[in-house]
Amino acid sequence: MLRSFILLAFWGIATPLAALFLFPYTFLTGDIDTLYWVALSIVRAGLRLAGVRILRLGLENLDPARAYIYMSNHVSNLDPPVLIASLPQRTSVMAKKELFRIPVLGRAMRMASLVPIDRRNKDAAISSVRAAGEVLRSGLSMVVFPEGTRSADGGLQPFKKGPFHMAIETGAAVVPVTVLNTGGMLPKRSTRLRAGTATVIFHPPVTAASFRNREELMEAVRNAIAGSLARPAAG
Repeated sequence: MLRSFILLAFWGIATPLAALFLFPYTFLTGDIDTLYWVALSIVRAGLRLAGVRILRLGLENLDPARAYIYMSNHVSNLDPPVLIASLPQRTSVMAKKELFRIPVLGRAMRMASLVPIDRRNKDAAISSVRAAGEVLRSGLSMVVFPEGTRSADGGLQPFKKGPFHMAIETGAAVVPVTVLNTGGMLPKRSTRLRAGTATVIFHPPVTAASFRNREELMEAVRNAIAGSLARPAAG
């Protein structure tokens, strides 16, 4: 439990302190990049303090100047911070719509082009996918977990169709990502964080235009992610 406490305490102290100075600067200047990279530095520092190391493989497959849809497997609450901390460029994510109602924070999230989502409302979820498409067209990447929720056994669950509609409509390349070892470091339904190395594997990008239909695209992304799940994870 100590590592979990260290991680949450660091984030809980550093985040509001950074916001105290950077939120006014961001609102006055409209410069969201500084806020984003400081926030990312806080995420990375917290992970290191808690004993979480990250091994990144396949970065040579990426063009930092290009917007991608990163699609990853999902087994742990560690996956989002580990994956986002591994990316070479600024990215957007879908976040619970309730967070956008929080004063100041909600405005900052909108300025950062984060996308609100309500998974309980099908029509609203479709609108969120369309909004994410606009973010991609603006030049920002998106991080998506196509399973929709964490896997209980580490195996891939069925993929949601929405992210693949987004890839087809925008023409953005999809980067399949395999994240290893996070399930052992912070298992589902556990709050105990263990030290270790999370391995993030970036597979070569694929585009919808290379496939005959959405199903073939989904299968290609799934096979790329699954192909590395049996890989021995770093200790």
